[in-house]
Amino acid sequence: MTLLDVTSYNDREILYLRGYVGCGMLCNGGVIVAKVKNDPEREHRIDMDIIVDAYDEWERAMGWYYYLEEHLGFPFTANCVCKRAISPLRVKDEVEVLKMAPEEECEHEMFVVIRWEREGLAVPLTQLKPGGYVDSETRQAVKDWHYWVKQGYRF
Repeated sequence: MTLLDVTSYNDREILYLRGYVGCGMLCNGGVIVAKVKNDPEREHRIDMDIIVDAYDEWERAMGWYYYLEEHLGFPFTANCVCKRAISPLRVKDEVEVLKMAPEEECEHEMFVVIRWEREGLAVPLTQLKPGGYVDSETRQAVKDWHYWVKQGYRF
């Protein structure tokens, strides 16, 4: 891993690293955020298709929400790629993704509903990587979201 930058946010030190493949983790009160190589094609799609004309946090969140809702081919199978304290999923768990979580659950981070016991359960999309036979549009949409998060972008 290569350290790219160090900044402060809410009294925490944020380290931007190239080569880190997790969802983000706490480290001595700071947050490690993966920086991935800039992808001009993906940046253009994000700027011109997903958050175009979005002037505040809520509009950017809803841009992402409706982009994902339109481009994810539900249902699809996915694998958990990282542990999160807010989710019961463990790395390598395979789940069936059914739909986007309700809008109000996605105002700060994108969540999807997975099949879980009798009812569905909303989990962060950052935890999941499409597996098996998933269409290319779904793979691209999930990769777009992961790219956004790993670049350290926020709503």
